[in-house]
Amino acid sequence: MYKINNIAVLYGGSSSEREISLESGNRVHKSILELGYESCLIDFNDLESLNKLINYDYVFIALHGFEGEGGKLQDNLDKLNIRYSGSGPDACSNTWNKKLTKEILYKNHIRTPKWLDVSFGKQIVKNGLDASSFDKFRPFDYLFLKPQEDGSSIDIFKISDNESLEDAYQKCIKPERDFLFEEYISGREITVTIINKKCLPPIEIITNNDFYDYDAKYISDDTLHKEAELSEIELKEIETISLNAFEALDCKGWGRVDLLQDERGNFYVIEINTVPGMTAHSNVPKSASLLGFSYNDVVQEIINASL
Repeated sequence: MYKINNIAVLYGGSSSEREISLESGNRVHKSILELGYESCLIDFNDLESLNKLINYDYVFIALHGFEGEGGKLQDNLDKLNIRYSGSGPDACSNTWNKKLTKEILYKNHIRTPKWLDVSFGKQIVKNGLDASSFDKFRPFDYLFLKPQEDGSSIDIFKISDNESLEDAYQKCIKPERDFLFEEYISGREITVTIINKKCLPPIEIITNNDFYDYDAKYISDDTLHKEAELSEIELKEIETISLNAFEALDCKGWGRVDLLQDERGNFYVIEINTVPGMTAHSNVPKSASLLGFSYNDVVQEIINASL
């Protein structure tokens, strides 16, 4: 096996997820030192050239947002023959764009909520929603409005009428980009961590908010993350779906599959995260802890999965 001693932890960057990335990176860096490796924290904003990373045996990517998950970084690291954690450029590109993710899932007969791409902005707000906008999603009374490319539930809104659409436009951080309307599915939100082709125990996310938005993820103290109570049949099904989705999108190493389970028990893949959060309270270490793994164990497993 390829031997590593010196690990660069790449974090920070300029995306809307910078603060979470800083927290993830600091925690991973601390863990790597505790595991006995040499390690250096590098803020992507301060990295003048990726060539600097040639001096390290391995790069642990804790960089969220497009800079760390869009695929360009991985492509450049491949060209420099630098080993790194997680999926390659194609998988990152596939998963970063929600429309592309859904198209690949649909092609591979993996359930995902129905969608419609839309250019959000002044024009659609001015014209409003007509009946045909909702007809695609009947019998559902709500739609989710999501940016095609972003993370951490940034600019995601629950839409029921023209008033809520206009309100979303006013609150939107970046309205002039490509969005999706997505079918609203009432049910349980569950996330499955995958490391080295194995599923960790699914985590159910329970929030008092309308949905698992940015506030529920990072601000509210009321959001509950617990082991999902599933029958043996459901557990086998959700693991199979998650692994199939991971493979269909060409992911490797580690990642997290986010799903919904509707009131009939059907599972739908919402998205796949190729660089999940690694704060002390994130779902990946929480899921691993259910098997008795420490945070350091998880970091070591992620490193091993990419060698």
